Amino acid sequence: MKQNFNLQPRILKNQLLYWAVCFFSALTAIPLLAILGEVLVKGWKHLSWNFFTEATPNAYKAMMAMQLGESMPGGIANGIIGTFLMLMLATLLAIPIGILCGICLSEYKGHWFATTVSYITDLLQGTPSIIIGIITYVWVVVPMKGYSGFAGSIALFIMMLPLIIRSTEETMKILPDTLKEAGLALGGSYWRVMFKVMLPASFGSIFTGILLAISRVVGETAPLMFTALGGAAISWNVGKPMSAVPLLIWEFFNDPNLQSLIWGASLFLLTFVLCLNLLAKRIAKKWKI
Repeated sequence: MKQNFNLQPRILKNQLLYWAVCFFSALTAIPLLAILGEVLVKGWKHLSWNFFTEATPNAYKAMMAMQLGESMPGGIANGIIGTFLMLMLATLLAIPIGILCGICLSEYKGHWFATTVSYITDLLQGTPSIIIGIITYVWVVVPMKGYSGFAGSIALFIMMLPLIIRSTEETMKILPDTLKEAGLALGGSYWRVMFKVMLPASFGSIFTGILLAISRVVGETAPLMFTALGGAAISWNVGKPMSAVPLLIWEFFNDPNLQSLIWGASLFLLTFVLCLNLLAKRIAKKWKI
């Protein structure tokens, strides 16, 4: 005996839920679009060749330019160079340590040492960045008797480490065990199989995690205030105080004569982070396990 079902209420409910999801999704995008629009509208007019090749202007030059109605002299070259140098050094330190720790957590899960490392990783990932800056100040700046780009790199390295560890651990867990067994069956040693078979197979996901870790720390200001300190001149020496784009934004905010440069520096930082995220998504799609 056939039963007659009234589909109209179900169709109506489905449509209501669909439009509700669309509405709330658009609602969450409004703040992001508002921020991006504000930075783009106010920042693009400050972008020029001099903006990327000249160091930060001093307060006197900025004040004279404002009084004469001229365009703001100088740029953020010192911050760009400092940001890239500290990121590069932090990444070089974080990649090998993070990958090895991730392999340890995935291969020796249940062991007391792996459990301890996992707990410390979770704790480190949730630590506020300003606390990491203070700890790095005590561990690095005080013994070195001075602020430096190297100290800033250590602070960024500490923040990047848990992200790389977790991305490596989760990637290694989803690799089939037969892949490792095949390498061992062919006579390869354990670590040779790890570095020649397992890591290349998980390259895409691990590299994506590294890019996301970089994009996570590139905008940090508090740790660098306690470690790198900042500087108005272009410097390639990581043993001396060094500027960074987030530090410049903070300095511009505190100086009324330089506040107009905030928008150009913010636009550069947002564009850099956006490029890193797009690159990470493209690599994850291409090298999907």
